[in-house]
Amino acid sequence: MTIKSILCAYSGDEAKGSGLRHAIRLAKHHSAHLTGVLRHGTSTLANRYAAHVPNALLSYIRETDAKHIGNVRRRFESAVKAEGIPDRAEFVELDPAKDGPLSEFAHGFDLIVAGVHSEAATEAHLSANPDILALKSGRPVLVVPDAYDATGLADRALVAWDGKRSATRAIGDSMSILAEKSHVTLLSVGNTPRGTDRMVANMQRQGVEVDARTVKRSGSIAETILSAAQSDGAKLIVTGAFEHSKFSHDLFGGVTTDIIADAAVPVFMAH
Repeated sequence: MTIKSILCAYSGDEAKGSGLRHAIRLAKHHSAHLTGVLRHGTSTLANRYAAHVPNALLSYIRETDAKHIGNVRRRFESAVKAEGIPDRAEFVELDPAKDGPLSEFAHGFDLIVAGVHSEAATEAHLSANPDILALKSGRPVLVVPDAYDATGLADRALVAWDGKRSATRAIGDSMSILAEKSHVTLLSVGNTPRGTDRMVANMQRQGVEVDARTVKRSGSIAETILSAAQSDGAKLIVTGAFEHSKFSHDLFGGVTTDIIADAAVPVFMAH
């Protein structure tokens, strides 16, 4: 996959700009156009308490949102200017009521970069949810941990491989990225899936320096993958997302969500 159009989705102030920094780094590396987007929805506070609070308070909430949006826009514009790419960058305030959901807006991009979703009541309606984007947009999502920073892009990567559809999709979507790494580990937990040898051969034909490894489960599957990534010195994890239904995921959780919650490095996921 050639990356020429990147969507950087705002995910909350707690990310401390990590998603934007990484998106700019990727845009410069791939000579790509960068679009920053803020999901401009209705505040949870305003939705929940609109009928029970004075209009003055609702006005204050709206004014606070407007100020917050303006601050995010200024940070984006300042960052792309400092990195010398203002001519191929833009900022969009997305109003779902008028422009449709963020997952639909994302259809026109090669890659979505986001931080971990903020659950804060004051900004959850402005924050992108990477799980939902991966499930509904049809585009790969790179999730950057809060406060993550690095001097360059990852040199080593780990691919979580279970032989299923989502993992296969994630490998296909990330192939050009993996081909740039000095080493890639195709990691399976517990059992080696059928077709692993053929997947390795295909990746090697694509120019990926890869080897396959199967490890015993130690703790949860997510913990096993994260431990292996740390041991390998991998600075990028590639994984499939939502292999099970959304209902099952909401009820029992999912490996990818657990990885994102605890990863210290960016996680590339696709559904």
